Amino acid sequence: MAALAGVSPAAVSKTFNGTGSISAATEARIREAARKLHWTPSASAVALRRARSQTVGLVLNRQSSSSSLSATSADLITGLESVLAEHDYGLLLHLFTREGGEEATVYRKLSDSRRVDGVVLTDSTIGDQRYGLMRELGLPAVLVGVPWGDDPIPHLPSEGDGGIDEVAQHLLSLGHHRIAYVGGPAERVQATIRRTAFERTLREAGADPRPVLSAASYSAAESAALTRSVLAAEDRPTAVVYGNDVMAIAGMRVAREAGLRVPEDLSIVGYEGSVFSEWTEPQLTTVQRNVVQRGRAAAAILLQQLGEKDVAPVELVPPHLVVRGSTAPRG
Repeated sequence: MAALAGVSPAAVSKTFNGTGSISAATEARIREAARKLHWTPSASAVALRRARSQTVGLVLNRQSSSSSLSATSADLITGLESVLAEHDYGLLLHLFTREGGEEATVYRKLSDSRRVDGVVLTDSTIGDQRYGLMRELGLPAVLVGVPWGDDPIPHLPSEGDGGIDEVAQHLLSLGHHRIAYVGGPAERVQATIRRTAFERTLREAGADPRPVLSAASYSAAESAALTRSVLAAEDRPTAVVYGNDVMAIAGMRVAREAGLRVPEDLSIVGYEGSVFSEWTEPQLTTVQRNVVQRGRAAAAILLQQLGEKDVAPVELVPPHLVVRGSTAPRG
């Protein structure tokens, strides 16, 4: 290729490795020669020269070895991959379960083996120890979420209450004042922020949130059990808000089993805006998030940390309420 372009091999190397300086005309001749020869630089060779793996790690914590990836995780991966691929990076996915040992061990192995250049963290928890671990390992990281306390770990801009305030106002406007909340795990930072926002909004409106429950996981089974408990109360709520769409769909089934009509007897609101929310009967009122977009934003932040140039930041759109058929005025 150097001969075709009429340049030295060193000039070719400078062009595709981004080292040194050559004239724009020379670079143009080299790239034209590469196009004619259908040549692209070897990803493994580039990684070796950079002393990098050209790989980003993502460790996802599953509840058990039998549980599958959620739709939210799949969307996050889609967003990450779309940006990483643009910059010739790969994604190393590690599915972690408590049965498999300590999560910190996974990160130490990834760092010690130099299999990844950086990692994407999810599911921020109260008292999260991973932030300090990343600094100890010298492993670049970005958190998809809100860090606990004032930790300086790079993270995406906060979603605030994530649309939960909008949900509470919507249900109040429909005349609901006995509203239950079945949210995510109590140790999750974002789940705590949403739960607190829900309680605050109702109390400011003179309504009493009852009850407010935290599930051990965002699963249908957890939701079904908690929903049965909520609906068994003598003064059962007239509306229930859930931590995600899967939980809400499970709640709709439990309500029907209890002889309640949705939304005539019980209004139900989900969270996430998954594709499934449009295929329930009635269609599910939910908070729409763009998890693919958040994955793209996280990848961009991490690549910038790794010194990659020409990585455009990704603008994030706040979650918003999508009103459908599962909510109605209190009967």
